[in-house]
Amino acid sequence: MKVSVIVFPGSNCDSDCWHVMRDVMKCDVSYVWHKDHDLKNPDLVILPGGFSYGDYLRCGAIARFSPVMKEVVEYARRDGNVLGICNGFQILLEAGLLPGAMLPNRSLKFVCKHVWLRTENTGSTFTNRLKNGQVLRIPIAHGEGNYTASPDTLKELQDQNRIVFRYSSESGQVADEFNPNGAAEHIAGIMNEKGNVLGMMPHPERASEDILGSDDGRAIWESLLSCHSRESGNPATFSHR
Repeated sequence: MKVSVIVFPGSNCDSDCWHVMRDVMKCDVSYVWHKDHDLKNPDLVILPGGFSYGDYLRCGAIARFSPVMKEVVEYARRDGNVLGICNGFQILLEAGLLPGAMLPNRSLKFVCKHVWLRTENTGSTFTNRLKNGQVLRIPIAHGEGNYTASPDTLKELQDQNRIVFRYSSESGQVADEFNPNGAAEHIAGIMNEKGNVLGMMPHPERASEDILGSDDGRAIWESLLSCHSRESGNPATFSHR
């Protein structure tokens, strides 16, 4: 699988994504600079976490106008797979590839810790290796992860099964005490109508190796690889986790 990792000024998780996709998942990975127009014919585009353009104006607002985003938007509209992580999720919202917006955490403080996520959708390209209700331990690191949207949009996301992950307890209980940022409906990740664009605040690339304390994020990469393998006719094999 060919993967392109977009690099904006201020990105700081681009090398993490590159390492996991190349060294852990054994993919063909390329960096793509924010001024480039060539996505390098990928099977997956990753918008990584960080502080693109210093988060000036608001998170993702300037990155949305980077030259490369025109190519990312067109790629997504051609059904190409796009994953936005943390700041990448914020950029997808600003670019209109996903609905809603991000507000500052309700605590008004930067939050960096492991959280639990309950899997709400297992039929997507990004989650087909997960089980319904499966709980993942994945870290967050953000100051603006408080997802918000209109009541109509939230209902649409729910009705169309586009809420992919919710913050929860270790046992999968969804309650306000397990919501680290105040996100509406405890939303940690959503996808578009076609199911080829996923935005999530937690960092699966930081939970893809045992040495980091959790490898639960690998299920997302394995789901993508599994879909790609079926499409290419080459069955994927994965080591036991």
